[in-house]
Amino acid sequence: MKKNQIDFITMGCSKNLVDSEILMRQFELNGYKCVHDSKNPQGEIAVINTCGFIGDAKEESINTILEFAQAKEEGRINKLYVMGCLSQRYKDELEKEIPQVDKYYGKFDFKKLLTDLGKAEVLDCRNKRYQTTPHHYAYIKISEGCDRHCAYCAIPLITGRHTSRPQEEILDEVRTFVASGVKEFQIIAQELTYYGIDIDGKRHIAELVSAIADIPGVEWIRLHYAYPTHFPYELLDVIREKPNVCKYLDIALQHISDNMLQAMKRNITKEETYALIERIRKEVPGIHLRTTLMVGFPGETDQDFEELMEFTKWARFERMGAFAYSEEEGTYSEQHYKDDVPDDVKQQRLDRLMDLQQNISSEIASDKIGKIFKVIIDRKECDYYVGRTEFSSPEVDPEVLIPASEKLLHTGRFYNVKITDAEEFDLYGIVNY
Repeated sequence: MKKNQIDFITMGCSKNLVDSEILMRQFELNGYKCVHDSKNPQGEIAVINTCGFIGDAKEESINTILEFAQAKEEGRINKLYVMGCLSQRYKDELEKEIPQVDKYYGKFDFKKLLTDLGKAEVLDCRNKRYQTTPHHYAYIKISEGCDRHCAYCAIPLITGRHTSRPQEEILDEVRTFVASGVKEFQIIAQELTYYGIDIDGKRHIAELVSAIADIPGVEWIRLHYAYPTHFPYELLDVIREKPNVCKYLDIALQHISDNMLQAMKRNITKEETYALIERIRKEVPGIHLRTTLMVGFPGETDQDFEELMEFTKWARFERMGAFAYSEEEGTYSEQHYKDDVPDDVKQQRLDRLMDLQQNISSEIASDKIGKIFKVIIDRKECDYYVGRTEFSSPEVDPEVLIPASEKLLHTGRFYNVKITDAEEFDLYGIVNY
């Protein structure tokens, strides 16, 4: 056990990761050594940042807490603290069920851990974080919370109302990262396209992204978690015209059937969704779209599902994830709908949808063979350097594998790479001299 070392474990999404990085930086400035997601935690203190989005994520978070609670009982750590989405929502229950945890914090009061350990927040470092990602990329969270009330989603119950960060604060954070060598920025939020509404009633996401793009040293910007309803089309102008804004957009659509969209409270129609995708592709040629789709929502019929299959065939999403509906406590669907699609039917539909997408992904990947792309190198792994094109976000999208025997490449640098082969999830290439 190492004195004055804190081991941080972050569960769930990149937005949670940002919160961990904020707290880790504060502890570092207070004299602690911080270690993130170590496979062998050795610190005297452990902090678990939990996820509470869906059932599997909650189960993983609880199992991790129990594992560290046992470590505390065995004397392998002295103190155990829990923060994040799960403890925001289930704090009282967790305190009763797992009392070995010294204290639980929610999504917004986690900085109190500093004062509880007799430390003070360093106020002049508000835009500085302990960087857990590779040195060349970082996540920038531009807002917190969500004003949408989709029937299936527990996020608003956890995070509360949408709150935008001041633009200048965001730009200062980007400048700080650029000064430390970061070149690539993933812009994240629960609802990216809503940025600014709570400030003056207007959407300012296009203005914000444009301002970030104008900061010297920012080489790639990638946008995550847009919402389709009332999409701000001026954002497409920025993606098309700014060379350092990646032609990539993460926009969760969930379904296409009007029956499902209405039941899900998505406030958009099938016709409007088709028109949205068509316009995005027309205004930003070559854009890669990432989306998430859901099967097995209460009341989903065979016809509803077949409409979803046809839509997927038509849209040809470059990146697509899907999941089967699971009932979440406190949501509108849990309170008003019966979870009436059998589990085996949900799984069959999910398998069919993912098989379709696998074929589409393979075809899209094969189309890249023989073409040259700008690639950033993330790491060296076994016999390959592993990198990404502008069309791939870290950890979730296909990567480019370049033989390490070919030439010495440097992590965090860009190279022009010719694609020589393709699989469903990976591309292979050589540096184009």
